[in-house]
Amino acid sequence: MRNTRQSSTANEGEGSLTLQQVMEMMQNLQEFVAASRAEQERIQMDLVALQSMNEELHRTNEELRHELRSQAENREAGERECFTPPREFPMPFSQEIMDIAIPATFVGPKVVFTGSEDPEAHLTAFHTQMMLVGGTDAVRCKLFMSTLVGTTMLWFISLPDGHVTSFAQLTKLFREQYITNRAPPPNSYDLFDVRQYQGETLKEFVNRFGAQVVRVSTIDESMIVHAFRKGISPGPFSESLIRSHPKTFTEIRCRAVAHIAAEGEVNEKRSNAAPERPRAPLRAPPLRVHEATTSKKNQGRLRPYKPRKPQNKGRVRENRPARHDFVIKLRDLITIPNIANRLRAPGKTDKVMGPHKDAWCEFHQAFGHTISNCLALAHLLDELVKSGFLKDYLAGQPGAEALAAVAEAQAHEMPIHGEIHTISGGFSGGGCTASQRKRYACSVMSVVG
Repeated sequence: MRNTRQSSTANEGEGSLTLQQVMEMMQNLQEFVAASRAEQERIQMDLVALQSMNEELHRTNEELRHELRSQAENREAGERECFTPPREFPMPFSQEIMDIAIPATFVGPKVVFTGSEDPEAHLTAFHTQMMLVGGTDAVRCKLFMSTLVGTTMLWFISLPDGHVTSFAQLTKLFREQYITNRAPPPNSYDLFDVRQYQGETLKEFVNRFGAQVVRVSTIDESMIVHAFRKGISPGPFSESLIRSHPKTFTEIRCRAVAHIAAEGEVNEKRSNAAPERPRAPLRAPPLRVHEATTSKKNQGRLRPYKPRKPQNKGRVRENRPARHDFVIKLRDLITIPNIANRLRAPGKTDKVMGPHKDAWCEFHQAFGHTISNCLALAHLLDELVKSGFLKDYLAGQPGAEALAAVAEAQAHEMPIHGEIHTISGGFSGGGCTASQRKRYACSVMSVVG
């Protein structure tokens, strides 16, 4: 019994301790709930403050957006006023094209069209430059308008207002308006019309022929080679093409390099050639004392009579070469390579070679006379004509040499009207001695030349 009471007392003690702990726990829980509620109230107050601050920032942001939008609209309106012409001026572009602004840093094309050029060539040049800088369809329309000048601008503004809506439509109208200026399409057979001019260098002819090949845009290499061989003038390069037939025009270009270099060296050497050997003076040198006395004695001798030829009045011109007429000018004739190699061109000089200070001679490369009055060149050309080297360049008219021969054939002797015998003095028989009479008889029977 005693044991049972002790156990029950212990159980009651344990139950009381558990209740006390529960009370403490409830008290702690109430304190925690109160603290949580205070913390929640503080957070709620912070949230309200943040919400009000957020509303203030949102209102400020809207004001800034509105201000920026108004500034952008004012800027666009200003740019539109700068790039858009007034509506009272005729403008064939549509409103969509007019509303597109061209950037201030944009560089337009440098080509212009006056109305006399090929429209296809102008469009090609415009497209090439626009590919480098880019731009939309509307920008192309406005920049193409800036390339029109003169009557072409008058044609453009005569189009209906708002008629042009795209660049393709504008190019179509442009082609239709100036279709008569289009160059005829090149034909591959036009290559046979390209021929080397008189005096044209090999380099110039190859470049001119190559430009025509590009315009024709043919791929028939055999026809190109045949046309080049037909057009080149006779010469060393033409002979090399005959000996060894090229297959392509590229091969002709490569083979022409050496001949072009040689031709340049020949021209340079001709310009720096040594001066011509001076000719013997026309005037006879002065005689010495004993030669003068001997000539006077010889002049006193009696000679048989010879009829005199008519003398030309004025200055006597000796050793004058014959003048010939050529199919080309002299300045072009001396530049032909095969003729230039045979002409002994003098070296350049700073002296004035003649009475005319303003006259220029292309042969001597000096002032003083013209090439048509150049005596040295006339002598050299006369020699080449006599040798038959320039027979292909003569104009077919009779030269001065034939005219001089006709003039000489028509010359006649001076008429002799008679003889007059006079006695100057002394004996009529010539003198008192035999030698004097003999001398007189000889003088009567002969005439002093």
